[in-house]
Amino acid sequence: MTSSRRPQPPLARAGLDRAGAERATAGLIESARADAATRVLVIHGDRAPLAGGGAGLRWVSPQAVAEGGTWAFLGRESAADGRAAVLAAVFAGDAQTPLATSDGWGSLRAIGGALSAHDAGAFVEALSLGRWLLEAPHCPACGALTRVAAAGWSRSCPSCGREHFPRTDPAVIVAVTSAADPDRLLLGSNAMWGTDRFSCFAGFVEAGESIESTVVREVREEAGIEVADLRYRGSQAWPYPRSLMLGFLATAVDDSAARPDGEEIVEVRWFGRDEIGRGLAGEGDLKLPGPSSIAHSLISDWHAGRA
Repeated sequence: MTSSRRPQPPLARAGLDRAGAERATAGLIESARADAATRVLVIHGDRAPLAGGGAGLRWVSPQAVAEGGTWAFLGRESAADGRAAVLAAVFAGDAQTPLATSDGWGSLRAIGGALSAHDAGAFVEALSLGRWLLEAPHCPACGALTRVAAAGWSRSCPSCGREHFPRTDPAVIVAVTSAADPDRLLLGSNAMWGTDRFSCFAGFVEAGESIESTVVREVREEAGIEVADLRYRGSQAWPYPRSLMLGFLATAVDDSAARPDGEEIVEVRWFGRDEIGRGLAGEGDLKLPGPSSIAHSLISDWHAGRA
């Protein structure tokens, strides 16, 4: 066992001052776009431009961005960086590439775990907000086309007067440990995945349901077992499409009861600590979640004895 200190999930690290009080400032986007010191993160579908051989994100001035994007205010840099405004310029995935970059583009799920706290926090904020701006232009109450307000953080309906905000759907994700052997972890394989790919159990919180009840229900439905000793381990946004993932560790009541539901989960399996270690190292046949995901954090923390 190693230190009990746990790192934050990779997309839970805040990198910017969101400066929420400024969002009501008239003309904020326009004034920031006119300022050469403003830093812009361009989003194309679910990808951002890379720099440094792909080690980080490429930040540009407003003047470097192609026309046709949807703009939003992400916040401000630290005082050490002059409190420069930070904007997102968001383009649909099927739009023409809005920025030329020699280092290519990377999706959040592919590169988020390797980014600095600053870049990871900005990327998940920009993608989460940007997807809502592009995908929810109409009022859900009356169907009218809404107007973007609050520097990208709300939409106002000119027809019925309602105000709408970015939607976040809470979901739980659970790593299940053995009741009999602390060196065993239960994972499941989704029907949509390939052979030998396993992860934690996950599902959305239903209407009128507590998070704790969701954990118990989802594991029972997907893996056929009851769990106890629920321990909250952290959270992170996951904008695929708009989730807030709430991570838990739980203990099986009866290891032998584990069964896949046969629809969403086609296989459940108990893994030993050594086998998990090989999977995390990319050795052997076991394929585990990528380092951008909170599932990876739950599994790696358990393996390292931080659970």
